[in-house]
Amino acid sequence: MTQWIDVINADALAPGEHHTLEIEHLAIVVFNVDGAFYAVEDLCSHDEQPLADGRLSGTTIACPAHGALFCLRTGKPLSPPAYEPIRHFATRIKDGMVQINLQAH
Repeated sequence: MTQWIDVINADALAPGEHHTLEIEHLAIVVFNVDGAFYAVEDLCSHDEQPLADGRLSGTTIACPAHGALFCLRTGKPLSPPAYEPIRHFATRIKDGMVQINLQAH
């Protein structure tokens, strides 16, 4: 059974902003990209640095440590030095709340 977890009120996260949280010892960052919400593990697969403060460009996040690029939709690395994907999570809006499903895709 799928478990959805409330994260933040959708109106509280403007486009281009992010929200970090920890659930079950897992650091997660949720991004608002032009009204669409994406959730990924807040951990670069290259050097385990947080991604939350990286440069956001559309649905791409750049690791602030070494510049590795990741797709927020799929978690796939888009450039070296990262070659392994990051975990990404399904999101939805329900009753005005951004929710995530902890089952990684």
